Amino acid sequence: MRVAGIDCGTNSIRLLIADTGTQSHAGELTDVVRTMKVVRLGAGVDRTGEFDATALARTLDAVSEYAQLCAEHGVESIRFAATSATRDARNRDEFIDGVVALLGVEPQVLSGQEEATTSFAGAISARGSESASPLIAVDLGGGSTEIALGTADGKIISAFSMDVGCVRMHERHLQSDPVQEQQIQAARIDVRDWLDRAEEVVDLGQARAVIGLAGSVTTITALALGLDEYDPKRIHGTALTLEETDRACEWFIRSTAQEREKLGFMHPGRVDVINAGALVWQEVVRRIAQRMDEAGHVLEHVTTSEHDILDGLALWAARDPNKPRIGE
Repeated sequence: MRVAGIDCGTNSIRLLIADTGTQSHAGELTDVVRTMKVVRLGAGVDRTGEFDATALARTLDAVSEYAQLCAEHGVESIRFAATSATRDARNRDEFIDGVVALLGVEPQVLSGQEEATTSFAGAISARGSESASPLIAVDLGGGSTEIALGTADGKIISAFSMDVGCVRMHERHLQSDPVQEQQIQAARIDVRDWLDRAEEVVDLGQARAVIGLAGSVTTITALALGLDEYDPKRIHGTALTLEETDRACEWFIRSTAQEREKLGFMHPGRVDVINAGALVWQEVVRRIAQRMDEAGHVLEHVTTSEHDILDGLALWAARDPNKPRIGE
C-alpha cells in the first residue's frame, strides 16, 4: 500500500510518501519521497492568535506541490496533521478549507496529547526491540514540544505538550542578534515553568533512554558531529553524550546569525530560530538527566532520530485509510 503523511507545523511542512504492508501488517515503511519546506505558517500566531495571510498563502502553495507529488506517485491514503500553530489560530478554518480543496482530505488538528503519541509511534517504528524501556521521546517543534514516556513496544505511559518551541521562543524572547543574557534567562524561566507543568503528568525519572526528534535536534546533532553538509543517514541513531549535547546547544545559543549561515548543514529557514531550539533542547535534556539521576539511573547519552511524527502519520494512513480526492 502506498501512503503519505503530511506534517504541517509552526515552522515547516513535511511530506513522506512511503510503501508499507497491508492494512493489518502496516508496521514498516519504505521511503519513496521524504521532503520538507520551511513555510513559517505560525509566524506571529503566538502574538496575534491568527495566521498571517502571506504565511497562509505560502503554506498552501507548498500543499499544492505536495498534492501533485501524491498524485504522481499514486498515493492511496493520506493523513495530514496540523499541530501547534493551527491549534492556536482563530482563522484555522481558512487553512483547513484550503487543504481540503487541494488534497481532498481534511487535516487532523491534533491535540498536544495526540501529537505526542503520534511522534512516539514514529520514533519507535525505526528502533529495534532491544531498545531500553521505558523511554522518552521529545519532539521539539516550532510552536510546541511534546514529551512522551512509553515502552519499547509502543505503549504510551504518559505524555504532555509544552507551548515552547523554536519559533515561539524566538518570537517571545530571542529576537536580538546575538541574543542578550537577560533574553536567555527569560527564555530559560519560560521553558523551566513548562517543564514543571510537564512533570505533573510525566515521571521523567522513569526513563531509561531519551530520543530527540525534529529539525532543531537533528541540526544540533549535525553540529556535534562536525558535518559539512546535512546527512540524515549519519545523523539518525547518533548517540551524543550529555557533554556533547550541552556544548553544541551552548554554541547555537551564543552564536550570531552570520555564524550559523556559514554552516553547510544549516537550512536557511532555521537560521533565525535554531538558537531558541537549542535552548529548549538543552533545558529539556538537563531536566531529564537530573530526574533520572535522582531516581538512580544515569543518562549517559541522548539519541537523535530522523523518524518522528511524519512516520507516525504514514503508519496511521496505512492503518486507517483516508483516500485523497486530489483535484476533484
